[in-house]
Amino acid sequence: MAEAVFFDTLRNGLWVAVVISTPILAAALISGVAVGLFQALTSIQEMTLTFVPKLAAIVIVFWISMSFMSATLVAFFQDWIVPLVAGGAL
Repeated sequence: MAEAVFFDTLRNGLWVAVVISTPILAAALISGVAVGLFQALTSIQEMTLTFVPKLAAIVIVFWISMSFMSATLVAFFQDWIVPLVAGGAL
């Protein structure tokens, strides 16, 4: 039974990691495609042109979704990790 609890906790932890990282990765993907399309259309091959807009988009999305990420992590720890540490089975 302990193995099932371990694997369920691991599965839920990985799912929380996927859910939390999705907004930032989506922002990086969208801004990277947009900058790449802009570079392909204008033939400008500047390295800072790819880095700075992507970094700005990631920081903005992180700032916007920080409360969602914190709430998701707190809910995971309160619902899964704390009961396991306290000794109760799920």
